[in-house]
Amino acid sequence: MSDLRILLVEDDPNFGMLLKDFLELNDYDIDLATDGEEGLKMFKDGDYHLCVTDVMMPKMDGFTMAKKIRDIDDQIPLFFLTAKALKEDVLRGYSLGADDYITKPFDTQVFLAKVKSTLKRFQQQEIAQPDKISFGIFDYDSKLRILKSPTNSSKLSPKENELLKMLLQFKNDLMPREKALTQIWHDNNYFTSRSMDVYIAKIRKLLKEDNTIELDNIHGEGFRLIVND
Repeated sequence: MSDLRILLVEDDPNFGMLLKDFLELNDYDIDLATDGEEGLKMFKDGDYHLCVTDVMMPKMDGFTMAKKIRDIDDQIPLFFLTAKALKEDVLRGYSLGADDYITKPFDTQVFLAKVKSTLKRFQQQEIAQPDKISFGIFDYDSKLRILKSPTNSSKLSPKENELLKMLLQFKNDLMPREKALTQIWHDNNYFTSRSMDVYIAKIRKLLKEDNTIELDNIHGEGFRLIVND
């Protein structure tokens, strides 16, 4: 068993045990709670690297529990599980800082890949200095909003800065469009979506100096900053 602990909150006992057993077979340490109140208590008493929670639960729903968890720890990765993927619920989930919003039923191998990717990214963020990052030919200081190359230095706007910072958090992985819109623009509508596309184009232009770096648009899903370290 690895040292990585996951809090799983699921009110369906059969599905909860199946998912718990599956994750334990893949070397994760799992604590299972069956409602939001129990999940919140276990979170307060434990030390976790990821929280995976159902949305509709007795005593306390997943959104309410997640908000309370975010008040305690605003960095821990968070997955929502739901049988209903209503747009309003998806946006609410991402506005609470969700790393993923997964609709049941789902492919367990895809779910496992998302868990591994998220935990790896979280561990890298814990190790890395959050305000100073080097990638490709660039040195980036998110605190000063400065992006430097050997020949240029650019002062980023606040939106450009937040967007580049998030792209680097998801480096070589998919940055979900909804997550960026809700966390940076605090809304997801036609106008904010078009605004983000404009800022993506600006960042792509800034990064063009290094031809080994790609900023790909994954249609309908989000963006992927590919950096060949």
